[in-house]
Amino acid sequence: MNGIKILLITGVAFIAVYFFIRLRNSLFDIILLLSLIAAAIIFIIFPETTNSLAHKLGVGRGADLVFYTSIIIFWFVILKLYARIRKLEQIITQIVRKDAIEEADKPANE
Repeated sequence: MNGIKILLITGVAFIAVYFFIRLRNSLFDIILLLSLIAAAIIFIIFPETTNSLAHKLGVGRGADLVFYTSIIIFWFVILKLYARIRKLEQIITQIVRKDAIEEADKPANE
């Protein structure tokens, strides 16, 4: 195993540890993360695997397959973050409305 493989696997391991600490409560996210980590480590250790898998799927090179897969994962993350932001906006709106109604019901201290 050469230096770049060790460096890449170490990077994947650090990312995995960070996200395991952050995503303790979502089973789907943890399963997805485990799958991506396993695939990354396999593709790092056996880079010819990406080429053979790419040819079976009709993609020219393994690097292209990894790139296309990364785009799909990127869009998944973007949509997940968008949904979370929308939910937080709705919660904030409800809190502000409730607070405004409570403030409107209070008599003026004059």
